[in-house]
Amino acid sequence: MDVCIKPAPLSGSIAAIPSKSAAHRALICAALADRETVISCPSLSKDIEATASCLSSLGAGIEYKEGCFHVRPIEKIRENALLNCGESGSTLRFLLPVVCALGGGARLIMEGRLSERPLSPLWEELTAHGAELSKEGNSLLVRGRISAGEYRLRADVSSQFISGLLFALPLLSGESSIELEGHIESAGYIRMTLDMQKNFSLDIPFADRCFKIPAGSAYKAPKALSVEGDWSNAAFWLVAGEISGSIEVSGLDENSAQGDRAVKDIIKLIRRGNATVDCKDVPDLVPVLSVLAALTEGETRFVNAARLRIKESDRLSAVRKMLHALGGDCTELEDGLVIRGREKLSGGTVDGMNDHRIVMSAAVAAAGCEKPVTILGAQAADKSYPAFFEDYRKLGGIIL
Repeated sequence: MDVCIKPAPLSGSIAAIPSKSAAHRALICAALADRETVISCPSLSKDIEATASCLSSLGAGIEYKEGCFHVRPIEKIRENALLNCGESGSTLRFLLPVVCALGGGARLIMEGRLSERPLSPLWEELTAHGAELSKEGNSLLVRGRISAGEYRLRADVSSQFISGLLFALPLLSGESSIELEGHIESAGYIRMTLDMQKNFSLDIPFADRCFKIPAGSAYKAPKALSVEGDWSNAAFWLVAGEISGSIEVSGLDENSAQGDRAVKDIIKLIRRGNATVDCKDVPDLVPVLSVLAALTEGETRFVNAARLRIKESDRLSAVRKMLHALGGDCTELEDGLVIRGREKLSGGTVDGMNDHRIVMSAAVAAAGCEKPVTILGAQAADKSYPAFFEDYRKLGGIIL
């Protein structure tokens, strides 16, 4: 699907969609708990659906009706289950350790660029503790079962590896630990995992860079819980309001553990001009913040963003191509971007690169362009925000 957007200011109010980061975590905990959980999640995305589908394949009973998931936990693991993770890195990295802990074996299907994204050092830790892992094209085969014990992970590769082990190790008999090495990146997302586990009466202590999972740990389901609003996708509207009007996003928790809650402070930083943005804890914000930088006088530097090269697209390259296509001034660095802003962008045609964040960022940029913006492959927005273009129209956007 291609869309053509006529430049127009965006303004008004919009409700934040549910956080897919929180939804993944809630679904996993519910599937591993002792009784049924009702999870309020008013809208879905492909990534959330991938996690729900994979948990169903493992033996959980999951129904979605009237804006809520009804999750019956896994009572008996299905042997050699087929799990389609789609393009969701969270689904793959969270559930791989869980499958290894349950011990039934599985084939995990990876779509798009997901099979190219790294699994080390998680892979090595799982195999060192009893799992048998192998790759066949876009499939990951899992056999065996991991044992309780001491696990070590570099903390500067992906917080998802740490979360995956935090989900899995309480399922094992015996005490386990996770020792972290190096700088802890995206610490907010680890806190999200721990906070969600607390909703399921599981409190994992952390001290001296080490998590301790006591023997006999277990998930105990609350009767119901709600998925909080998503700061990552709210960022598109907050930036759009900054460059073209005024947009209020409701349903966001100002005290959320989501790392992308920092977007408001980063917007202020960029608007002051000649800013340097450290991206190590907020990599998902870079595409839309690059649009703000391109429409702000002065030079903005995005640093510590090398991880963006292994997302749904090489996002550093994709952002540079997007801004150049729209008449912006952007230099790509090995681990970042340098953007020199101007009052208006010209408009043009942007390849969405099968990346939801590039597609939605280009749509936001249209509000600051002189001529229409055509986005190729705009359906990629469905990965995280299927109603994005519907909401875009509600805020005054003109899609031809």
